[in-house]
Amino acid sequence: MIDAKHYLIQGRVQGVSYRANTQRKARELGLTGWVRNLPDGQVEALAQGAPETLQTFEAWLWQGPALAEVTRVEVSEAEGEPAGSDFIVRD
Repeated sequence: MIDAKHYLIQGRVQGVSYRANTQRKARELGLTGWVRNLPDGQVEALAQGAPETLQTFEAWLWQGPALAEVTRVEVSEAEGEPAGSDFIVRD
């Protein structure tokens, strides 16, 4: 079964290599989707994969790279947009 989740990550998550590390972790887990910075300082991501793999990914999002300080991860079901065939960093 394939599922898709949308994430909004808050805290100190920009300027700390959060997107690059998120891409690396998602690819390691075999997920597809994307990650990008938002103008308000949040990071947004969409990931598609097996439900148990998405749970592992979500747990990692709470941790992030060493310099990140995650204060909140909002998770919702992703609607409409397919995640693609890779996990990319969007501008």
